[in-house]
Amino acid sequence: MPHYLALDLGAESGRAMLGTLEADHLTLTETHRFPNGAVSLPEGLYWDVLRLWDEIQRAIALTTARSPLDSLGLDTWGVDFALLDTNGALLANPRHYRDPRTEGVMSEAFQRVPREEIFAQTGIQFLSFNTLYQLLALSRQQPHLLQAASTFLTIPDLFNYWLTGRTVCEFTNATTTQCFDPRRRNWAHPLLESFGLPTHILPPVCEPGTILGEYSAPSLAQFIAVIAPACHDTGSAVVAIPAEGRNFAWLSSGTWSIMGVESDSPCLEAHALEYNFTNEGGVFGTWRLSRNIMGLWLIQECRREWGISYDEITRLAAEARPFLAVIDPDAEPFFRPGGMSEKIRQFCARSGQAVPQTRGEVARVVLESLALKYRLVLEQLEALTRKQLSPVHIIGGGTKNRLLNQLTADCTGRPVVAGPVEATAIGNLLMQALTLRHLTSLTEARALVRHSFPLEMYQPVEHAGWEIAYRKLLNFVQG
Repeated sequence: MPHYLALDLGAESGRAMLGTLEADHLTLTETHRFPNGAVSLPEGLYWDVLRLWDEIQRAIALTTARSPLDSLGLDTWGVDFALLDTNGALLANPRHYRDPRTEGVMSEAFQRVPREEIFAQTGIQFLSFNTLYQLLALSRQQPHLLQAASTFLTIPDLFNYWLTGRTVCEFTNATTTQCFDPRRRNWAHPLLESFGLPTHILPPVCEPGTILGEYSAPSLAQFIAVIAPACHDTGSAVVAIPAEGRNFAWLSSGTWSIMGVESDSPCLEAHALEYNFTNEGGVFGTWRLSRNIMGLWLIQECRREWGISYDEITRLAAEARPFLAVIDPDAEPFFRPGGMSEKIRQFCARSGQAVPQTRGEVARVVLESLALKYRLVLEQLEALTRKQLSPVHIIGGGTKNRLLNQLTADCTGRPVVAGPVEATAIGNLLMQALTLRHLTSLTEARALVRHSFPLEMYQPVEHAGWEIAYRKLLNFVQG
């Protein structure tokens, strides 16, 4: 029986999942879990990558104590990066994408290169924390770091470098940076040069499914093949969608909600720019045409403030009055941490709506508003693809919020298939199995997911309140 290790690092936590492939069944065993999050210093927000590296080594040791491994693979979030000097040493701890240093940088960038031209060269959604704007902020605020840099690596590439000594950027994560040309499938050198950013620091790009090298440690009795899965966590999650056919929408639900379709080519038409969609790389020549939505970050921040469990928040929301008010989850005030429930109340008050008072009412407003934003993005996806997309596959940790799953079905009018919860880790494991030829195709891998993990179905229930609420959302978004 082959055994693989998925190292899956998210914004809130990291986990190590041992995957065992037997006949037509994949089993998962969690061998290590550890917290993650921003570290606040006087000058900004950082990731503690040294502690994460220590946790990665510990995870490998704990897993190999249970089972020999055929391979391991690592995935993380996108956009953030590290810089190495000429000796391969880390120049500084990487900044967190919620760091405020990029405020106003995107609008300044448009004065040098028009928004339309940036999209034409990258096909990426405009978000203030994209790598491109982080690099521009760095060039203005800490130019000495760029001057001293010899190598640029995104976060999973940094850990893969420490695992194997190889400096490459994996394709799916490279595409998140807004520094990558989807037509040429290489770095967007002309764009970066027009901003005066160094391009010599950009390493070669490798495809998902590349064997990067071997990892060994004094405590290990074996060398372990290190495979680049889809190193962007959403890229791995999409591999694990238990879909049949191609005309489905997917929704990766977690701190961020990311909604999209699987496509054979990037979509760079004018409406994709107008809707602020993104084209990120997938596996086996596919692309993910999608859009980021703020997601359960709002609920996570409320939970941090209230000190109660997610289950209790969901129970209170289910009991609260429906359709009290609507917010745009992607409004700028909601991006930064702190005081989230008050920010939600202020949004409702400023927009002339009823103001949620109880915790349940605040949570209900958030969950309904997320479902409404999903409907908007789904309609835009259908306009771009000229297809009716059904069902909606929800994957990731957010599938555990059954109330949000049902609200999504009700609001979109589409059946929802929820699961698997650990989609990112599963997709990571599947790419390892495909690379080692223990599986033969993406179709076979997705059938394996259907056989191995429980799925939940949600059928839409009509309610007239959705149409009124949707018009409110459209006023906020279009206004």
